[in-house]
Amino acid sequence: MDRLQAMKTYVAVVECGGFTPAARKLDASLSVVSRIVTDLETHLGVRLLTRTTRVVRPTATGAAYYENCRRILAEIDDAELAAAGTHDAPRGRLSITASVLFGRRFVTPVVVEYLRRYPEVDVDCLFIDRVVNFIDEGIDVGVRIGALPSSSLQAIPVGHVRRVVCAAPDYLAQHGTPTSPDDLAHHAVIQTTGISTAPEWRFMRDGDPLPIRLAPRMATTTNDSAIAATVAGFGLTRVLSYQIADELRDGKLRVVLEDYEPAPLPIHVIHREGRHAMHKVRAFIDLAVDLLRGQVSLNTSDTPQAR
Repeated sequence: MDRLQAMKTYVAVVECGGFTPAARKLDASLSVVSRIVTDLETHLGVRLLTRTTRVVRPTATGAAYYENCRRILAEIDDAELAAAGTHDAPRGRLSITASVLFGRRFVTPVVVEYLRRYPEVDVDCLFIDRVVNFIDEGIDVGVRIGALPSSSLQAIPVGHVRRVVCAAPDYLAQHGTPTSPDDLAHHAVIQTTGISTAPEWRFMRDGDPLPIRLAPRMATTTNDSAIAATVAGFGLTRVLSYQIADELRDGKLRVVLEDYEPAPLPIHVIHREGRHAMHKVRAFIDLAVDLLRGQVSLNTSDTPQAR
């Protein structure tokens, strides 16, 4: 058995989510791809994939083996590039992910600069407000906001953001400024439902969690529309501090209930590679970390405050 070819085939099956699309990607017959993976499982003495009529997914052992295969294949690619004298020029296709607003405001400028520096690399951007499975969706690098679950992903901290409640000055002048989360019951609330549909905001009081049930006047699936309605003076909304940095700076919005805010949320650049990351991945990570750490609105100590 050609173990290198077997690794490449197995990686293709996992990343494509099945044998048929992997066969198309590899320009091989379905029977050949299936046989190679079966022979690989027999050689290793373990089941790498769970096969059903609807989906093909790696087992726990298969997921760990997949990550090792990707690393080994990446090191082989780097070795070949170094031997060819082109190691200083990343090339290939890179897949990245981030949330919609963060991707538009912060990751897109990084991508544009990266593409300008490295003309032999192409980038696929998946900007979406949900947690993306790196293996299932073939992602190389991502930016995540919030505490990270334990996983095999590598994480590099680049900043923090706050969860803030805000309103337009005109709204506060007309309806008053809430001084306690309990006051929200007497205000028009704009709730974003893109990630969680629960009508509840969580605060902290004297070090203890303080959940507040809401009766939203307006519910929307996007932060953009919630912010627009808030700037228009309709009510209060809750967003991440970076999302309204411009509006705070321009005086269009003010932050309220700061004394009850939960702990800031960390921002990480995450990736699947170890210290021997593929050159195209390492180059993007280095650039992203440098540029994101330089963003004022991603540093909680410099985040504009309510006036």
